Order: sequence, then C-alpha cells, then structure tokens
Amino acid sequence: MDKPLILKQKICLLGDGAVGKTSLIRRFVEDAFRDDYLLTIGTKTSKKRIIIKKPDFPRDIHLTLIIWDIMGQISFRKLLHPTYLRGARGAIFVCDLTRLETLEHLDDWIDSLYVEGKVMPSVFVGNKSDLVDKHAFGKAEIESVASAYDSPSFTASAKTGENVENLFSALAEKIISDMAARDVLFVD
Repeated sequence: MDKPLILKQKICLLGDGAVGKTSLIRRFVEDAFRDDYLLTIGTKTSKKRIIIKKPDFPRDIHLTLIIWDIMGQISFRKLLHPTYLRGARGAIFVCDLTRLETLEHLDDWIDSLYVEGKVMPSVFVGNKSDLVDKHAFGKAEIESVASAYDSPSFTASAKTGENVENLFSALAEKIISDMAARDVLFVD
C-alpha cells in the first residue's frame, strides 16, 4: 500500500445562533454533548482527522478538518468579516428543526460565504432531530434548499449523535472529490 496522502482543510459551520453548531462540533470531535448553551464569541476552531478510502484513488487520504465554529448572532452575520471565511474549502450550513426562521436565514449565510461567486462543497443539516414533537419543518424542506447547491442534506442530533459522523464525512468526501476534479490531488 502506498503511503497515505496527508491533507488539512478548513471548513466552516454557519447558521443562526443556538442552532447547535458548537454541539455538532463537540459531538464530532469529542463524542460528547452538553445541554447548557454557550454563546460562541467570534470563532472557535477544532480539528479532527478522518481517513478516506476510495477504490478509484491510488492511496488513502488522511484528512484533518480544521473546523471553524462561527458566531451565529444576526448582528455578527451582518459584520461577518471575509477573514473568517478565507481559505475555507467547505461549509456546513446548520438550521434548527424547531425554528423555521433558522432555515429561512440560511440564504443569508450562503450569501456571506459565496460573496465572491465562489461555490464550494457544502452540506446542509437540520439539527435537533431528537426533539420530534417540537419540529417546525422536516427533511423535505432542508433537501429543497440543499438541492439548489447540489449538496447533500441531513437531519441530525448533536445530543444523540444521529448522523453527525455522516454529515462531516459527506462534506469531507465532497471536498476530496472537488480537489480531484480540479486535479490538485496526488500531485507529487
């Protein structure tokens, strides 16, 4: 087996405040969940390595995701500085299944990311799937938004862990496929 390709890629989680971005990251990176809400001030970064094995690639890929958790308050979104997004190779757009307005606001988050017209791999997720009796919308509405960007969508729960690994893995796969399509993988 050939030596694995080692990569690091920055991704951003974007969405309104209290949709569960920090909790999704904590579940993915630490496999932990806390019920208390902690407001993210500015940004917080975490990282986690995942291994991607594809039969059509000559070697495995060890991808370290540098995960930027970006503050979701509306006042911050209006001031979102391009520096926070610079260098990002993928995005996870997060909404809260119990609050319809968080889905409606995703357009503003998408606009902030694609301000220069650059399309990048993305995944859409409706968090808090465990709160079934409180849902204001479902997977069909998330799929509708995601399909406009040729992106996968998920419902997930940071609390139970449902689909958390899957959504980060889906984004990692999209990033690698995008890099392969641009011929920037396996260049020695």
